[in-house]
Amino acid sequence: MESVLEASSTRPYLLRAIYEWCSDNGLTPYVAVMVDDSVQVPREYVNNGEIVLNVSFDATSGLKLGNDFIEFKARFGGVPRDIMVPVERVAAIYARENGQGMAFPVPGAGESRIGAAPAGESGTTAAVPSQPASPKAGPQLVPVAEGPSPDPSGDEPSPPPKGPRPALKRVK
Repeated sequence: MESVLEASSTRPYLLRAIYEWCSDNGLTPYVAVMVDDSVQVPREYVNNGEIVLNVSFDATSGLKLGNDFIEFKARFGGVPRDIMVPVERVAAIYARENGQGMAFPVPGAGESRIGAAPAGESGTTAAVPSQPASPKAGPQLVPVAEGPSPDPSGDEPSPPPKGPRPALKRVK
């Protein structure tokens, strides 16, 4: 039996759970990946060291959500590619339709920035923090969208944003 200090990471289990939740609810699961030399993706679709991948059943072939790697085949611009992403490089998994999901700390996320082309065929990008996090930190919840920034002069408060009332989204 493994001790608490030697227990395996919860990240691959959480990735599989969110993926299954998206699939069960007819949503499209996307993963945001911080790209470095260990990530095998088409570099021409990497933007600011990140790539967002559609990992739905319809967009992939041979998807394997393993404990160490996410592996599948997908088409980029009509060209089939083999994709291999180390689980520790996944910054977030979320549903395209509503943004619900989970973000994770990525060790050394600020170290390697590769490419500057548009991310993917649909142009969808994720709002995922790019600050390096402690490798011992667990999964984190991050806001999907940020409100207006406060007035830097501090003289007048900004008017409240127009539109529907904000609401928290909780993923269990």
